[in-house]
Amino acid sequence: MKPEEILRIVDAIHRDKNIEKEIVFQAIESALVTALTRQYGEESNITIAIDRVDGRLSGTRDGVEIDTQELSGRIGAQTAKQVIIQKIREAERDSIHDEFEEQIGQMVSGVVSRFEGATATVTLGGTEAILPRSEQIPGESYHPNERVRATIFEVRKVGSRVKIILSRIRPQLVQRLFEQEIPEIADGVIEIRAISREPGYRSKVAVISSDSRVDCVGACVGVRGNRIKNIVEELGGERIDIVRWSDDLQVLVPNALQPAEVDEVILCQMLGRGIVLVREDQLSLAIGRRGQNVRLASKLCGWDIEIMTREELDQQIERAVTGFSSIEGLDESVAERLVGEGFLSYDDLSVIEPDDLMEMGGLSADAVEKIVNEAEKRAAMAEVAAADERRKHREQERIDKATADADAAEAAVQAAGQSAEGVDVIVAGGADAVAGDAGG
Repeated sequence: MKPEEILRIVDAIHRDKNIEKEIVFQAIESALVTALTRQYGEESNITIAIDRVDGRLSGTRDGVEIDTQELSGRIGAQTAKQVIIQKIREAERDSIHDEFEEQIGQMVSGVVSRFEGATATVTLGGTEAILPRSEQIPGESYHPNERVRATIFEVRKVGSRVKIILSRIRPQLVQRLFEQEIPEIADGVIEIRAISREPGYRSKVAVISSDSRVDCVGACVGVRGNRIKNIVEELGGERIDIVRWSDDLQVLVPNALQPAEVDEVILCQMLGRGIVLVREDQLSLAIGRRGQNVRLASKLCGWDIEIMTREELDQQIERAVTGFSSIEGLDESVAERLVGEGFLSYDDLSVIEPDDLMEMGGLSADAVEKIVNEAEKRAAMAEVAAADERRKHREQERIDKATADADAAEAAVQAAGQSAEGVDVIVAGGADAVAGDAGG
């Protein structure tokens, strides 16, 4: 192997495979050591070095310098080639792994090359990645040669290959699309503070502006909604709520629950819960379809949010005080303090920190343990009762549906009968009229 050939190989691999030259030099040195070890035996101590400037080889065997002609001519060329190829593949794998590992969470654009078994194979430059069904937005499908944007979710080595997994369901995709479509975010004038997302259905994005002259919500929406429209289209029609961020939860929680109107927010610090009071006509809007609005708002704020009306809260407070007071060792004053801190059920009481309850009621550790154990028992009983109530409700719904279907069927039969009678009358009238005409 001539020096100029070594330099040419190193340069070609560096350019074609995007592998650092030093890594290629080390791979060739390692390959030559392996080949010579097979030539002279495992007990031989062999070192090989390549001059990084002129490509000249030098080496020693058991401390004795090896003749360069011997290096070039006596080693097994095929063995050296195989080892070099293996080392280069490993170096290429490591290079690809390191390149894409640095991009985890970033958005990439690729072309779908195959779509098999609900998994899309996406070409990213010269590298293939996969977009599995579990990381696709519900309802989406892909076709060969279709361009797709996604975030890099996971990168791992699998044998001699690198497995790159893409995702379109993570909040990072929403954030990257906002950064791409909204210059103020890319420039740092507007900052995304939090994102909560249910892919394919709805996302909430909390933003704040560092410049009082820039309206963070208006800038994200764009003129006639053109900016947000592009993002929604990329996400397959997913609804996006832009929320004005505030460090004050009394402001942030109502913002996060929009478009519902909030009357009052009660923060329960010990439980990390916010009780939100709304009017009866705003209750379903605040909760959202299948609880989606309040669920996303909770994720956005980082607090458990419970929606109720003033009447419901008063009823829960009354039940909680009465129930807690009936537990041995808890008097009414302590029960009222617990309720004041947001503990409204036996389940809440069962997870209280013992030290907090000891301090709140001036109770001993043994007394607190008994109270918590009793709360756990009652919480379990309440859960069983609730499950039974849900079962009865479902059964009643089925009965009501069956009754309604039967009534509808009976009404249809009656309607059909009345229609048939009308037809008979018309026919009879027609026959009489014909007879009358004949008589005349």
